[in-house]
Amino acid sequence: MPFRMIDYRLRVYRRFPQKQMRQVVIYLKETSSELVQQNTFTIGGTHHEFEVVRLWEQPPEVFLRYPGLFPFAVLGGTNDRASTLQQVAQEIIGITDQRLQRNVTAATAILAGLVLEKGFIQRVLRRDIMRESVIYQEIEAEAKAKGRAEGKAEGKAEGIRLVAANLLKSQMPLEEVIKLTGLSVEDVQLLQTEIEGESR
Repeated sequence: MPFRMIDYRLRVYRRFPQKQMRQVVIYLKETSSELVQQNTFTIGGTHHEFEVVRLWEQPPEVFLRYPGLFPFAVLGGTNDRASTLQQVAQEIIGITDQRLQRNVTAATAILAGLVLEKGFIQRVLRRDIMRESVIYQEIEAEAKAKGRAEGKAEGKAEGIRLVAANLLKSQMPLEEVIKLTGLSVEDVQLLQTEIEGESR
């Protein structure tokens, strides 16, 4: 991370040398790794500093001051994350802008998923509100698209296997089946073994 931070800083400086820049790394989930303590990059003649925020060291109350920070509260320094999530849910109810309310709810659910069970999160944060969030909709759309792509790939693979099986049943030589279907030698041999097993 330290190297990435000096790299980012130099890239920005190269394009915008007059710009002031404050770099902050935010770690979401508690870890015992020494890396989360590092806030400098130093090599001979070069020293670069940046800020580090470890959410688990911050009191949840800090995040309950502004709606945009509500999602981080459950990752704050609390011994009772479930209770904190319920507190956040109460604060979310008070958001009058419905679009903001939906988006904050969805973001809260996503981050809470790092430390709490899905079922509990859905009970505390109304699922119908989350469904109307553009963030939630985008994640859901991506999951559906991925599922469709995987389904198409599986369907195509199954179709090719079916064609290969029919060709083998018609006594076509293995080499020809491999050439026509694009299946590997191992796949076609396995398929032939399955067909021979069925015919016994």
